[in-house]
Amino acid sequence: MQYRSIRRRLICAAAAASAFAASSGVMAAGWPDKPVTLVVPYSAGGPTDVVARLLAVPMGQYLGQSVLVENTVGAGGTLAPARIVRSKPDGYTILIHHMGMATAPSLYKKLPYDPLKDFEYIGQVLDVPMTLLSRKDFPANNFAELLDYVKKHQDKVSLANAGVGAVSQLCGMLFMHQVGVKLTVVPYKGAGPAMNDLMGGQVDLLCDQTTQTMPVIQDGKRAKVFGVTTPQRLSSLPNIPTLDEQGLKGFDVKVWHGMYAPKGTPREAIEQLNKALNVALKDDNVKKRIAELSSDLVTPDKATPEGLRKHLEAEVARWRIVIKAAGVSAE
Repeated sequence: MQYRSIRRRLICAAAAASAFAASSGVMAAGWPDKPVTLVVPYSAGGPTDVVARLLAVPMGQYLGQSVLVENTVGAGGTLAPARIVRSKPDGYTILIHHMGMATAPSLYKKLPYDPLKDFEYIGQVLDVPMTLLSRKDFPANNFAELLDYVKKHQDKVSLANAGVGAVSQLCGMLFMHQVGVKLTVVPYKGAGPAMNDLMGGQVDLLCDQTTQTMPVIQDGKRAKVFGVTTPQRLSSLPNIPTLDEQGLKGFDVKVWHGMYAPKGTPREAIEQLNKALNVALKDDNVKKRIAELSSDLVTPDKATPEGLRKHLEAEVARWRIVIKAAGVSAE
């Protein structure tokens, strides 16, 4: 009789433990036991997609399961995060996103998620620098002349970007904010068309990431470059000064990326995903390809849940000021 009672209690305890594991979506010893989907908010072949596919291979090797990249495109990059917050919090559906996670709360009045409340953080990934360019025949030949010209002729100067929420738009907003001018903003449907019109002389200025501008800069015949947007000069462009050292103190725009999971994803899954991310950041092929894109992988202290959380909080606050001053809205 006593044996049956003990056996009954053990069965009940096991059932309760199993139910808890199922509800939490992960078991410490068994996760992952199927492929992980890494959602990208932008189209295949774009900078964020390229980074995602680079990381997916070594992450999958560490996890012992495939990491499948899936593009969920639309609404200025907000559809993918909205999908993530609706996903089951089991670690099998995660997100890679750039600085748009920090700017969306200020750009969109009815954002279907809160970047600071609706996600678990896996870690930062990399930073992509940006450069400020002009058409080849623009009157200014250096940054001092550029500042003088835009201040005197701001109503005649056009500033291109790749659309609402694009990093080129954000960089342009920060430039106007710090210089104290309001230029004629010309939005395009993508970085490619904006760059084409800059090289064709249809628009005056464009601020965009090195993954897009490096070939034009290296060519040296189709546009002028006035500076890079990072606090330090780039090793790939050592002769191009920063905007900070040329007078725009504190000017710092990098297309930083981070990885996220739905709120409530179990700690065990987040820990494994973070370890997989850090293994990928040390992968020789990843390091080589990121260097070729003139980008920088983050240091280990940033590739952590806490590192990403702190950075996102600071960026949300920072861009709120800039976007409010610019009076820009996506709606």
